Amino acid sequence: MAKVYSNALQETLEVDRIIGHLKGDEDGPTLVFFAGIHGNEPAGVFALKHVIRELKLRQAPIQGQLYAIAGNLQALEQKARFMEKDLNRIWTVENLQQTLQNDDGISKDEQEMRELHELLRAILEQNQPPFYFIDLHTTSGDTSPFMVLNDSLLNRKLASQYPLPTILGIEEYLVGALLSYINELGYVSLGYESGQHDDVVSIRNCTHFIHYTLGITELVAYSPAEVAKLRMEIANSSVVSSKFYEIYYQHEIQNRGQFEMRPGFKNFQKIPRGTAIAMDNGNDIMTQRKRQIFMPLYQKLGNEGFYYIKSIPLVLLWISKGLRRYKMDHLLVWLPGIQWSSGQKDGLLVDQRIAKFLAKSFFHLLGYRTRQLDRTHLVVKSREMASRNLEYKSSGWY
Repeated sequence: MAKVYSNALQETLEVDRIIGHLKGDEDGPTLVFFAGIHGNEPAGVFALKHVIRELKLRQAPIQGQLYAIAGNLQALEQKARFMEKDLNRIWTVENLQQTLQNDDGISKDEQEMRELHELLRAILEQNQPPFYFIDLHTTSGDTSPFMVLNDSLLNRKLASQYPLPTILGIEEYLVGALLSYINELGYVSLGYESGQHDDVVSIRNCTHFIHYTLGITELVAYSPAEVAKLRMEIANSSVVSSKFYEIYYQHEIQNRGQFEMRPGFKNFQKIPRGTAIAMDNGNDIMTQRKRQIFMPLYQKLGNEGFYYIKSIPLVLLWISKGLRRYKMDHLLVWLPGIQWSSGQKDGLLVDQRIAKFLAKSFFHLLGYRTRQLDRTHLVVKSREMASRNLEYKSSGWY
């Protein structure tokens, strides 16, 4: 049990790992919401508690199961982003295996990961598909709500049901995120950022988002009018066009004590060339050309200073969809400098000295996540191979 305080509401909640669990009388999907993976982001916890209470009071008919899960209980109680290690940066296969095998010498946050992993495994074993995993977050700076996701066609298809801007490709920069781990198991997983940490509007936005998700996944039988109203609430919460965006640059902080964002920058803001946006190691960081900024860091923790993003033209999304469906990536191994990275054929090893003509953006079209292996080689891994598409085909939104 943890005591979670909201500055926005000036209220305290006591929550267990499972904030709430509702089981319907009929079979249906399994929805899992996470909140408080970062302990200084309590908005999702309060929103989930409110929605669970409201559904019980309404005695709303449920088809399937709903789980509301608190992330980092110790950090939530301390109002801290994390205790020793960022819980949303340690979900790599290697780190998870090592943590599960060791009883001693693990951090408090890794202990939280062990408990979450055990619960996650139990949910997958004891319930039926389709499974949906939604991670609720807020940001340190002022923001219009948005979604983030690994760019699989399955994730993209569900995300298109929401009238919100959607960020693709963040997993190339945020290694060890919980949703990336789940997505690589093949399940739909989306992140939702509802607003600033201590803004009461963030809780309201989160509440609408949860209800709408319950509606479009058909776990709760809302009327078409109710779903339309919720959709309108979500659309009105955002002042940014509901396009797909791609991250193409991250400013990684080398010395946290030497980095400071200039005040006043907001998510999705377009910034003219020659603008000073931050100080790092005593030097001004200037925009070299017109940029669109994303996630400017206005808190003391975190190594990601800011990102640059760009909108993805609709025609490229359609091309990408076709290339992936027809598995055009399998032709790449016939080109010089490219080979499968393993016998599973879920990744490629690219020698950039030979395959100079293939940029990261091309692999993104084909559904690959890129990692720089060394100065001359890229390792690119398919986002599509693991997707459990058959489990979602009977869903109304598919």
